[in-house]
Amino acid sequence: MTYEEFKEKVGSVILTGEGNCPVTPVVRMLQGKWKLQILYELCIKSPMRFGELKKMLQPITNTALTNALKELENDELVRRIQYNEMPLRVEYSLTEKGRDLLPVFYAISQWGMKYIP
Repeated sequence: MTYEEFKEKVGSVILTGEGNCPVTPVVRMLQGKWKLQILYELCIKSPMRFGELKKMLQPITNTALTNALKELENDELVRRIQYNEMPLRVEYSLTEKGRDLLPVFYAISQWGMKYIP
């Protein structure tokens, strides 16, 4: 689908009220205080352990990070791998679906460089 086709389809959906806007479920999936930042950190370096993510996302709490990671895992954007070692080791990485967001982050970075000094 081209950008023009996208604009036409979204405009049609919004104006007529028919069907579902394709953007709405994505926004719902990614909304939340930390989800985009977590995905961005995993785009930069993957896999990452819980402590590494927490350090990069100060001042996130353990509970907030755990909840966001669980939601991202349920949405199949993040993969959690637990190794049967002592001490327990868990790593988080992007799934293929999560990696498909890389062009979105690139577009956001281009927009940010253009409009945010």
